[in-house]
Amino acid sequence: MTRSIIEHARAESESRERETGLCPDCETDTIVHDPDRGERVCEDCGLVLTEDPIDYGPEWRAFNAQEHDELSRVGAPLTQSMHDRGLTTTIDWRNRDANGHSMSADKHGQLHRLRVWQERIRTKNAGERNLKYALSEIDRMVSALGVPKPVKETASVIYRQALEQDLIRGRSIEGVATSALYTACRKEGIPRSLEEVTSVSRVDQREIGRTYRYIADELNINLEPTNPRQFVPRFCSELNVDKNVETKAIEIIDETTNQGLHSGKSPTGFAAAAIYAAGLLCDETIPQRAVADTAQTTVVTVRNRYREQLEAIDQRPAT
Repeated sequence: MTRSIIEHARAESESRERETGLCPDCETDTIVHDPDRGERVCEDCGLVLTEDPIDYGPEWRAFNAQEHDELSRVGAPLTQSMHDRGLTTTIDWRNRDANGHSMSADKHGQLHRLRVWQERIRTKNAGERNLKYALSEIDRMVSALGVPKPVKETASVIYRQALEQDLIRGRSIEGVATSALYTACRKEGIPRSLEEVTSVSRVDQREIGRTYRYIADELNINLEPTNPRQFVPRFCSELNVDKNVETKAIEIIDETTNQGLHSGKSPTGFAAAAIYAAGLLCDETIPQRAVADTAQTTVVTVRNRYREQLEAIDQRPAT
C-alpha cells in the first residue's frame, strides 16, 4: 500500500514537472541530469525527479567497428532501395554451417534448391517484380555514376512515391527509374548532369527529361536551378589543373551568375568555359577539347561561353 502511494506521488510530481518545467517542490528551474547516477535532480533542493532509467543499448561493449559487427545480434537496417525494405531472409552462398564447417554434397544441392525457391517467393506479384527491377536499375546506375548511398535511398523513395500515385502507367520502368535518380542527385546537391545520367541509362535523354519534368510536377518537387559552380571541383580534379585555376573559375562563375549570364545555358558547359577562361587568366594552358570532353559538351560551346564570361567580367587573357 505504501509503495503504491509513493509511486502515485512520484507520477504526479513528474507530471507537474513536465507541464511546468519547474521543480515540483521548490518551483525553480534548476533541474540537472546526473549521468553517473542516471538521475534527474533539482540542483537547488536536491529532489530526485527520475531515477533508474531504461538503457536501450546493448549489454556488451565494443571498442572498434570489427568488434561491434561481431557482437551485434541484429540484421541490417531498413532500406528503401530494396523492394522488401531488406526484411527477407537471405540464405548464404558459402555452404557452411553455424560453426564455419563445410557441408556435404547432399546439403549443397538442398541449399541450392532452397535458394532458388527463396528468390522466387520474394516477389509475390507483378507489382513487386517490377519494383524489384526498378530498384535494381537505380542501384546499377548509382554504382556506375559513383554517387553516395543517400542518393540511392532518395531515388528509391521518389520511385515509390511515383508508383503509389500511379505515375508509371504508360511509361517505361527504366525511364522513371532514371528520372528518379536524376531528381535525387539534384535534390541531394550531387553535381551530375543529364548527359552523365543518360550515359549510364537504358533510355534516351529526351525521354528522361520529359519523365523528369512530369514526375517533379506531379510530386510537387521544387528544385533550384543547378549552379554551375557545383561542377567546377570535379572537372578541375579530372583535368588535374592547379588550385588557383579552380578558385578563379569559381570567382568567374559567381560574378557572371550575379549578372544573370548563366540563364538559359547548360550548367556543365558554363562551368567548363569558366575553367578554360580561368586557365587563360592564370597562364595555365588547358586544351579546349580536354575541357569539352570532361564536361561532355562541345568545343564550340566552350569557346562561345568563355568569351562571353571574359567580356562580362571585363578581363582579357595575358598575351
